[in-house]
Amino acid sequence: MGAPARWAAAFLAAALLTGAATACGSPAKSPDGGAPSTSAAPSAARLTPTAQPTPTDRSPHGVMLSAQLVLHDARRAEYTAVLDGGGAKGALFWAPKTVLKYQGGDDGQVLMVLDTSAYLGGDPESAARLGGPHWQKFSNGRIPYADLIDRLSPVVAVAAAAAAPDPQLVGEEKLLDSTVEHYRATVTSAQYAAAQGQLDPARRQALEAALGPGDVVLDLWLNDSDQVVRLRRAAAVVDTVDYTEFGSSSLSVQAPAEADTAAGTGSSPPPFP
Repeated sequence: MGAPARWAAAFLAAALLTGAATACGSPAKSPDGGAPSTSAAPSAARLTPTAQPTPTDRSPHGVMLSAQLVLHDARRAEYTAVLDGGGAKGALFWAPKTVLKYQGGDDGQVLMVLDTSAYLGGDPESAARLGGPHWQKFSNGRIPYADLIDRLSPVVAVAAAAAAPDPQLVGEEKLLDSTVEHYRATVTSAQYAAAQGQLDPARRQALEAALGPGDVVLDLWLNDSDQVVRLRRAAAVVDTVDYTEFGSSSLSVQAPAEADTAAGTGSSPPPFP
């Protein structure tokens, strides 16, 4: 993307924020399509800089706002991740509903989340354990494995970086065969969670607890379209997630056939991974 296009993206981000500020108090829906949040975290406002970016604003804060707009339009991406030392790959949809495909390790077991339902299995061992069906379904009316989704989601990471008091441009770097810009933001776990106005209070509290005490150091690598191609989050654990195929119509996650599915037991799905 050339400079005029990137300036236009920053201008659109400014317009988006201005529209939100004058929307007569209309509540915003969460990216998973659930009920609108009725209140924002009280400390989020203190983190957000008051100055609006100009069309030529390529400050770190302006770039983070542009990245938010890019994610809003993309809605989905493919990812590979190393979460606390364990590798994984799959696809993540953050709008209009939350959808996740996650495969980690070498055992062949797969997790799929489609809004408020989770399917776990897909491997021969699961079929043997379940007496035929390859998948076990869990559904209790809430988005399952939300903690895992929030670790993988670029929307969550960019929201924290955009609300940070002083995000920094580390510099231009090479990532694989591309030139990217490396940004860094340091916040507390409370600030990181408070920036997530798209999440309900219980989910923000769970996110803060998972991050642990102390600072969260968030590194983001953006390409020339302001797409987050890599994030690294160092908190209680260190996670690294690489993203490709932003907005691709080829990404698809389908529920298993009903005949190949057994009902889950208990009120909540088991821990995974």
